[in-house]
Amino acid sequence: MTKFAVYVDGQEGTTGLRINEYLAQRSDIEVLKIDADKRKDPAERARLLNAADVAFLCLPDAASREAAAMITNPNTCLIDASTAHRTVPGWAFGLPELAPAQREKIRAAKRIANPGCHASAFILAVRPLVDAGLLSPDALVSATSITGYSGGGKSMIAQYETASEPKLTSPRPYALSLQHKHLPEMMAHTGLRTAPVFMPIVGNFYKGLAVTVPLHLSQLRAGARAEDLHAALSQHYEGERFIRVMPLRDAETLAEGAFDVQACNDTNRVDLFVFASDTQALVMARLDNLGKGASGAAVQSMNVHLGVDEALGL
Repeated sequence: MTKFAVYVDGQEGTTGLRINEYLAQRSDIEVLKIDADKRKDPAERARLLNAADVAFLCLPDAASREAAAMITNPNTCLIDASTAHRTVPGWAFGLPELAPAQREKIRAAKRIANPGCHASAFILAVRPLVDAGLLSPDALVSATSITGYSGGGKSMIAQYETASEPKLTSPRPYALSLQHKHLPEMMAHTGLRTAPVFMPIVGNFYKGLAVTVPLHLSQLRAGARAEDLHAALSQHYEGERFIRVMPLRDAETLAEGAFDVQACNDTNRVDLFVFASDTQALVMARLDNLGKGASGAAVQSMNVHLGVDEALGL
């Protein structure tokens, strides 16, 4: 069996820890480890980065750019989990389901930018509608995302799990400057020409994420109905093992009367929904923000790049 050398730079962060959990299940992966006292040693990090077949960057943006500049081995594939390279030319966007040619781009690339969690859900919900001509690239779109607190990393996890502040018990809208760091990729990889009005909300639960895009049917292509939205999603994701397009006006969800944000937790799955009346629709995407929204997506892109079973370890 071919063994691949893999290094996780930033292995102590939330995303890095979860990637290591996925890799620990694999007999085809040799994980390169850095000694604890050398974690900030540039020479040792550079050595390991260049020794790897695949290196994951689980670092802040500036540190990811620095790490990328350390690579001199042309065979090392970088998969960057930060925001730094998601719209940078020469970097493949690590969302295999994005478009028919995306897997080949990921397979051929030595630089892969892992999508953001909110962005993954938004793009998977909206891109098929733009590609199908139902939603104009000039459309003015809004979106709301509700997510578990693990998406905020170690500091936010500690805040929720150790503090007893009353404000943490209720959902908390944030990014109120309307300049969320995922907006550039949300535009670039849907084809929208104007940034959506985007409001993320963090809730008092560990993980799980759902993005909702409200639409007036009158703003779609003339004569378009909810059935057309559902058909566009179904056709775009036909045969995709990690994407489930749920039935139009999903009867189970409607029977419960509320949406379960956490139902994709501990999977690499994305569930897509269309709820609609005669004049309006909600397009919703649900995923595990630590799985398909971060670490699972990174491992999936690694599998595509290496040419192994895309679901291996997931």
